[in-house]
Amino acid sequence: MEPRTIRSTPADAASAPIAFALGRAAELVRSPMDRILPLLCEAVAPLVAHTVAAELSGQCAHSPFKVHAVTGAGPRVGVSDLQALGPLVEPGRPWQGTAMVGGEEHTVVAVASEAAPMAVRPPLLVLVRASPGEVLAPADARTVQDLWDLVTGHRARIAIEAVPGALAQSRSTAAERARVIAELGEAHEATLLALLGVLRGKGLEDRDARARAVDIAGSALVALRAVADRDQELTREPAAEAFTRLTESLTPLTRHCEVRLEFSPPEAETAEVSLPAEIAHLARAAVRTLVLAMAGQQGVRRIHVRWRLDHRQLVVSVRDDGPGELGHATLGTLGTHQVSERLAALGGVLAVDALPGWGTTATVTLPLDTAPAPRVDPLAALHPREAEVLGHLAQGHRNRTIAQELHISESTVKFHVANILAKLGVSSRGEAAAVLHAVA
Repeated sequence: MEPRTIRSTPADAASAPIAFALGRAAELVRSPMDRILPLLCEAVAPLVAHTVAAELSGQCAHSPFKVHAVTGAGPRVGVSDLQALGPLVEPGRPWQGTAMVGGEEHTVVAVASEAAPMAVRPPLLVLVRASPGEVLAPADARTVQDLWDLVTGHRARIAIEAVPGALAQSRSTAAERARVIAELGEAHEATLLALLGVLRGKGLEDRDARARAVDIAGSALVALRAVADRDQELTREPAAEAFTRLTESLTPLTRHCEVRLEFSPPEAETAEVSLPAEIAHLARAAVRTLVLAMAGQQGVRRIHVRWRLDHRQLVVSVRDDGPGELGHATLGTLGTHQVSERLAALGGVLAVDALPGWGTTATVTLPLDTAPAPRVDPLAALHPREAEVLGHLAQGHRNRTIAQELHISESTVKFHVANILAKLGVSSRGEAAAVLHAVA
């Protein structure tokens, strides 16, 4: 494998392929999540002719690995192929060279992004080139990097601002996926162990055949366990590592103010306990929101953040030495109501204890056990844009006003309204608004 790092330079605005690629940016962020990778392939195709595109991202707990075949002639890409490439690719600096993909050497272009700060590892995109030996121009490389940053940043925002229904559905899906993988793994492991037991017996006369079969079965067993380990690595984070990521993300928030941050990490005996990725993400988002709210008070000099794992739950406390006036009502105006909704979707709670003159303590509790089936949420089926339109309907806005506010056409608003009524099972705008108010 011969790595070659592409040092990017500003793109030529007159380049037709670059203009085409960037012209697809709006479509990328408007599309459903399952359409993003195919659309990204279309956008970069004039710059990088490729047969297969694959991505590996910790942002999506139930589907961290995705593949899109542009043609039927491409190699079969596996998770291990991308994991081997990951250490070679520096975020923000596209890489190209030859790599083992599907058991054969292929010319690839790989990009990693830092636009998803809460991802376990920088999301990686790998394009298997249609023609070996081609070199990607620096301006084209910069465009591919920009598009991948756009995609990962967009997904990161969705993950941070996920509505409760979608968050519950995501965790339920991840839990079901983990259960199925575990059951398949146990079944395959039992089969292989039984096969090994027979082969190791003395009843078989052909010693060479038996030795060869034992070797094959043993290798398959090792590979099976390795797959399970990789899957857990993608969807879970050790508690200590998750806390370290939190401290790193918090430091810049108070760099230019007088508030001092103090941290108490998980105790040593629980430091390696693995947390579901969505739990770690949500805990960090909750702490950042609380720290910002507390740091904005007059007289606050110190904020203490503590994580501990207790009886299969993560307990996060954020305490300040301020005036003790941050009750639930005040915190709600600062954005923590959204955090509370997301916590509720995963069975978590936010408790606030404010003592005048002594400060405020906010405690977040999140269960670590497998999530139950999601609660019935009539809004969960709505696309993010439809949810925005519904919010305007609930305020009594007409189509023209909604179109102006969202910078879309009135015909598009009518299309969204029709979809909203159908998905909510109602017949009028007023009934749709009533559904939203009932859920809120």
